[in-house]
Amino acid sequence: MRNTARSVAAIAALLTALFAVSGCATTPAPQCELSGTRDLGASIASAKSRLGDGCVAHFDRYVDQLIDVAAGDPTADNKQAFSDFLLWTSDEGLLSRRQAQETWNRYFNVKFVSLRGDYNNCAQTCPVKGRVMADMQSELADKERGLLQAALDQDSYYRADRLLKETELVLEATCRACAAGGR
Repeated sequence: MRNTARSVAAIAALLTALFAVSGCATTPAPQCELSGTRDLGASIASAKSRLGDGCVAHFDRYVDQLIDVAAGDPTADNKQAFSDFLLWTSDEGLLSRRQAQETWNRYFNVKFVSLRGDYNNCAQTCPVKGRVMADMQSELADKERGLLQAALDQDSYYRADRLLKETELVLEATCRACAAGGR
């Protein structure tokens, strides 16, 4: 009798597990691929739709794809399209205002998000100067894609390039002065 009760309990547990697994298998995952269009407006609409469907984890990939689409038909108007898109992500609560602003700055502003001005250079920047400069160099590549390739904004891109070179010189001098002051 006990063995029969155990067998019934085991079969019931197995059936429960099978129903649970089959229930998961029928729940569709959100479709997170963007449409294959080469039109920026349509691509942004696709990204908004996917983000609204729960594909927020793909945001960075979407921005990358949207910049590629914009680079296929570069115009100054593309900056406004990205600005509107990033404002939308913030208004919808998908990104904070700060995250949206940092994404904008990373691709479309001469200001570097890799070097924040809210800390002490001697204590916090100089010890990791190499990493900071590498991050800024990577960001300049993103600015090239956004400013130069997608929006045809050569003036802003070359100002960002100049700012990077000036920052490197100032940071080198500042870190030498910090090291000399610490002796």
